Amino acid sequence: MSNLLAAIVKAKQSGKRLLAVLVDPDKFEASNTTHFLQRIPDNSTHILVGGSMVPDGKMEPVVLALKKLSRLPVLLFPGSYNQLTEAADGLLFLNLLSGRNPEYLVGQQVQAIPFLRNSNLQVIPTAYVLIDGGNQSAVARVTQTMPMDPTAVGAIVDTAKAGELMGAKMVYLEAGSGALTPVPREVIEAVAYDVKIPIIVGGGIRNEQQKETAYAAGATMVVVGTALEEPT
Repeated sequence: MSNLLAAIVKAKQSGKRLLAVLVDPDKFEASNTTHFLQRIPDNSTHILVGGSMVPDGKMEPVVLALKKLSRLPVLLFPGSYNQLTEAADGLLFLNLLSGRNPEYLVGQQVQAIPFLRNSNLQVIPTAYVLIDGGNQSAVARVTQTMPMDPTAVGAIVDTAKAGELMGAKMVYLEAGSGALTPVPREVIEAVAYDVKIPIIVGGGIRNEQQKETAYAAGATMVVVGTALEEPT
C-alpha cells in the first residue's frame, strides 16, 4: 500500500475530491460485504471503519471482508484503542480536541501504543473536532464531552489550528453520525483558510448538494455513512 497521507496531501494540493464511506462494525455484517460494496458511490476513494461502540471481536472480521473484496484503502476510525487491528491499511490516530476529557485527548492514545509499537499500520495523527449537528451524537455520549457550537466559528478555527500546531496531519470536522445538519459551509471555509493540512468533513451529509458544499468550502475528503445518499 502506497503512502496514504502523502496521497491525501497530494489530493489537497491538486484539488482532487476524496470520498470515504464509513462502516460501523456494530451495524454491519461481514456476510453483507459484497452487497454493500455494490451500493457505495462509484467515486469512493477510501473506506473508514469504526464507531463509538464496537463489541469485541467485531472489528477485524469486517476489515478483513472489506479488504478481500475491495481495493480501496481501509482506514481505522476507532472509538477506542481496543478497536485496533493489523488487518487495515492505516489508522486515523484521533485526538478529540473539541472536548476536554483527558481520556480522549491522551488516555486512549497511550493505551494504543503497545499495539502500535510493533504495527505496520500507517498512522495519521488527526485532530478531531466534534461540532453540534442538532442532536446528541454517539461520540458526545460515549466521550462525555460537548460538541462545539457551529456558530462559534472563531473557537472552532482556533481548535483546528491548535491541532495543526501540535502536529496533526489532518483535521476532521465531524457533526456526528446521524446529525440533523452537517458542518456549516462557513465553518469549513474558515478552517480551510487558516490551516494548511487536509480537512475531512463528515456527519449529516446525505446528498450530492451537501457534498458539493463541503468540497467547495475546502474539504479534501468528505465522509458519508453506510446508507446511500438521498436523491437531491
